[in-house]
Amino acid sequence: MEGLGMGMILFYALIIGGMWFFLMRPQRQKQKQIKAMLATLEVNDTVLTTSGFYGVVIDIDGDDVIVEFGNNKNCRIPMQREAIAQVEKANVE
Repeated sequence: MEGLGMGMILFYALIIGGMWFFLMRPQRQKQKQIKAMLATLEVNDTVLTTSGFYGVVIDIDGDDVIVEFGNNKNCRIPMQREAIAQVEKANVE
């Protein structure tokens, strides 16, 4: 009977290990990619915010950035870096 209990423990350990491998590990890798993307954020980069707005970074101050939206130069909104979902680097020529 004790062998059956040890088998169940091993079975549950394999299930939990599999869940971590297929669910948690990819999520952590994605978080690392986003962190690296935000670390390379620079002025004049085009960004897509988590709310779906496209804009251009005009200033960076630590964890806050100021993004300009549209052609209206008066539409400048400060936001946190974490609110940026994608970054497209500015063409430097």
